Amino acid sequence: MSLARDARLWLRAYRHGLLSTHSRAVEGYPFGSVVPYVLDHDACPVLLISRLAEHTKNLAGDARVSLLINEVDKIDGDVQAQARVTLIGQAQRIENAETIEPRYERYFPATRGYRTQLDFEFWRIIPVTLRAIAGFAKVHWLSREAYTPPPNTLADDEPGILAHMNADHAHTLLDFCRMQGFPNVAAATMIGIDCDGFDLIVDGKTIRLDFEEPVPDASAVRATLIALAQKARAT
Repeated sequence: MSLARDARLWLRAYRHGLLSTHSRAVEGYPFGSVVPYVLDHDACPVLLISRLAEHTKNLAGDARVSLLINEVDKIDGDVQAQARVTLIGQAQRIENAETIEPRYERYFPATRGYRTQLDFEFWRIIPVTLRAIAGFAKVHWLSREAYTPPPNTLADDEPGILAHMNADHAHTLLDFCRMQGFPNVAAATMIGIDCDGFDLIVDGKTIRLDFEEPVPDASAVRATLIALAQKARAT
């Protein structure tokens, strides 16, 4: 597996990071705060931000940003020995959010209605480059081209795959949970699938399963899920 795909999987595994923008209130200084995000099918982070937020004001003046994702669940040991990725890119307001909104709300259901009722906006960060740190002295710059997923149709295929798996293969989703170390799960829901893997929600917790190789379309997803289900049952 390439380091660039490792970085992409890393961003898919997390749901929040430290967003830094160029401050307008304190000119010349960076402004950072934690934000939730979901990757779209081009592996671009998608944010839902209030129009009143500092980041929104800052982006109006300068759309250059960085997003840091690190192992926040590890509070002990040498923080510099922990893996992390900084994505540097250009933020763009998403004018037509009808496609990305359902995906975002599956990961963050509490945000339903934010865009229409609370005056929030969707933003997408287009990667320019990434800085990946796999541990102490293991530092690499990654190009946007290397990081970007291979061509695939999962953006169009995702809704149908989710509907099918949740309606007709609930038992298979439980097998996946058991394979990931969750043996006593009563119900699981597939909330997202992309070329690199899929996400299940179980008791409010997200479980991520990555594919061994990227898949290009629904047919390849079907074959991969069947093989994974057979492995899960054997295990």
